[in-house]
Amino acid sequence: MMTRRAALQRVGLWSVFAAGAWPGSQRADDAPGTDANFRFHILNDLHHATTECDPWFAAVVAKVKADPDHEFALLLGDLSDEAKPASFATVKDLFGGLGRPYHVLIGNHDQKTDATAEAFDAAFPGQRNYWFEHRGWQFVGIDSTQGTAASDTRVSERTLGWLDQTLPKLDRRRPTVLYSHFPLGKGVKMTPLNADDVLGRFLEHNLQGVFSGHYHAYTEKEFHGAPVITNRCCSRLRGNHDGSKEKGWWSMAASAGRLSKTFVEFKG
Repeated sequence: MMTRRAALQRVGLWSVFAAGAWPGSQRADDAPGTDANFRFHILNDLHHATTECDPWFAAVVAKVKADPDHEFALLLGDLSDEAKPASFATVKDLFGGLGRPYHVLIGNHDQKTDATAEAFDAAFPGQRNYWFEHRGWQFVGIDSTQGTAASDTRVSERTLGWLDQTLPKLDRRRPTVLYSHFPLGKGVKMTPLNADDVLGRFLEHNLQGVFSGHYHAYTEKEFHGAPVITNRCCSRLRGNHDGSKEKGWWSMAASAGRLSKTFVEFKG
């Protein structure tokens, strides 16, 4: 069998996908986690800016919390609009009221300059590159930013190195979810130039979904059977890049080792 490195060098990553050569496409239906049933929420691009945003996000949290069956939430970056400590404090305080775990990522708007993100790191330590397990599923969150840049970016060597060290520790058979701030789907606007280098590292894993924000629009591509998705934003301040008016988030259901999603519209 051709190795992953050889495939990348000889025919390119997406040609490998088209040829059906991704080992992870051979799902292990009896792997740990495939018998789990649970629900969670994915929100992206809050862009909290001032205290005028507080009632909006209080209502967002109330609506998420009103779903009695969800077990955690993912917040995919751009929690703030201008990297203000007060914005991070408000997001932390409000989402702390969920009464359930939530996990965040850093976005380009969560950084003051290309070299500083002290306010984010102080509010959410250890939330740059990390993974956690839930009911046998593996969730991998990565820092996909390049400072404050919004386009023509590259995922850092720091993040790629973290993936190289971490992925061998994961069970390749378990259903796995990758999430990031920047989109990773081929051809999606604002996707990092080296997104292939990220996805290629999951070739041998049972990847069931890739979820991102940054590009405020619903897009869905495919990574050899796994959906690669962006969503509309959940911001009072910002609009959607594709001109759509809906704001909201994904309500996700995991069952039999697979994912299904429902868009929850929020009108404020």
